[in-house]
Amino acid sequence: MRWKKLTVGPVQENTYILYHSNNEAIIIDPGSEGQKIIQHIDSLKLKPLAILLTHAHFDHIGAVDSVRDRYKLPLYIHKKEQDWLTNTKKNGSIHFGHRITAKPASHLLSDSDKTLKIGSFSFEVLATPGHSPGSVSFYLKGAGAVFSGDALFAGSIGRTDLYGGDQKTLLNSIHEKLLQLPEETVVLSGHGPETTIGMEMDSNPFLGGF
Repeated sequence: MRWKKLTVGPVQENTYILYHSNNEAIIIDPGSEGQKIIQHIDSLKLKPLAILLTHAHFDHIGAVDSVRDRYKLPLYIHKKEQDWLTNTKKNGSIHFGHRITAKPASHLLSDSDKTLKIGSFSFEVLATPGHSPGSVSFYLKGAGAVFSGDALFAGSIGRTDLYGGDQKTLLNSIHEKLLQLPEETVVLSGHGPETTIGMEMDSNPFLGGF
């Protein structure tokens, strides 16, 4: 499996396109610049199967409708944030001078969902709330990679001052879910460069208490 990172929008959000040799693809967090995302998908001659959202803040959902409509894709999101797609206060866009929304999701995840199989992809679904109540991380064991959204960054953690955020909850999520992964696991975050679980265990200043 391979992935392509596209950094999009004014807050430099990372959108990921995952794909196999059979050209099946998954799009994670199409945050902005829908045409740019579509052009990359088409240039690679991929067959998108679904869109997965790690959470529903505005910078992660801004291109959902354009990409979904182009390929007629199902959209997966945690049920705790299903209404955030249409609520500009909850998704935060109104506080930054925007009104960014997306149409409702077709598939809702819950804390009891442990795996998600779509085509040739098999994800472990890790509930990692704290940055937002319905934040999830998608772990691909075979690829040795986790898509952590805005839970864990290289040298930092997600902000918790937005609607529904809670720092204690976030730190617990990181410790109980993400730091339990193999240290060589590549962390593909919603912003910034990639890192590994081991590097964050050793040097992330926010995780010193763990």
